[in-house]
Amino acid sequence: MSIFKGLAGLSLGFALACSTALAGELVINSDQSDPAPKKAMEELIADFEAKHPDIKVKWNNFDHEGYKSAIRNFLTADPPDVAAWYAGNRMAPFVKAGLFEPVDDVWEKAGFNDQLKSAAASMTIDGKKWGVPYTYYQWGIYYNKDVYKKVGVAEPKNWDEFVAACEKFSAAGIDCLTTGTKALWPGAGIFDYINLRTNGYEFHMDLTAGKVAWTDDKVKATFANWAKIVPYITKNHAAIDWQDAAALLVQGKAANYVMGNFAVATFKDGGMTNDNLGFMVFPEITPGVPRAEEAPTDTFHIPAGAKNKEDAKTFLAYLGSP
Repeated sequence: MSIFKGLAGLSLGFALACSTALAGELVINSDQSDPAPKKAMEELIADFEAKHPDIKVKWNNFDHEGYKSAIRNFLTADPPDVAAWYAGNRMAPFVKAGLFEPVDDVWEKAGFNDQLKSAAASMTIDGKKWGVPYTYYQWGIYYNKDVYKKVGVAEPKNWDEFVAACEKFSAAGIDCLTTGTKALWPGAGIFDYINLRTNGYEFHMDLTAGKVAWTDDKVKATFANWAKIVPYITKNHAAIDWQDAAALLVQGKAANYVMGNFAVATFKDGGMTNDNLGFMVFPEITPGVPRAEEAPTDTFHIPAGAKNKEDAKTFLAYLGSP
């Protein structure tokens, strides 16, 4: 998903956050701003420093949307030694612009070509590796089991059943599907799934790679399927963030939420448990189309202009270790 909203007014904050590295200092910029990922990153850095006492980490942690704008500035103006980003077509523009360093030597020395074989393709452009995967997670539909039980709806197995369920939830005064698209990427996730289930993986990849026109009849079919559930989506979704939409699911004001696994911590912090938090794969739309799933990969890279590339490589090797 490469749809995001640009933010202004970040230059001053960026300049203050990204100072020149000192000898033996490793500067890392990332966007683990949610509580659970932030805690994990804090523990990871502490463990890394314990294993490498000669390296002191300076961690600049940005909010998600701010980071998407800031990275375009700091990669050229004042690069850190390590920067968080995403695999595949999300890293391609920075690779093509010469802003990321190839790290094939890290993969070879650390044995990643065998250990991380499943992620190799998403990290490879023009035959070279451009970073190391940190984590990946599945997307799908999270749902409130209590709401399903209250309205008397069974878990839908295909799109027709999902649309029919939406009508029942709506009649009960409940949003069938919630989302928060103040930042646009949650909407892109819904599009991805509807297109994957309507037209299949190969077409979806060709479309997102620019090989197919967005006016293609198959894309129109995707939007026609999306239109069937538009009346049942949270009305003010464009004014709220994904966390606000998560609260609607927790409160029983919405039945379903197309979202990634990272949201589970937010659902449970709001009071949901395994007893009432359900998960289902996105339902079949076109019969016979093989299933494909969203599984975004968060990654770390060495900027081409990094000042401490040697320690940066040590950190990337550590990231991919057991």
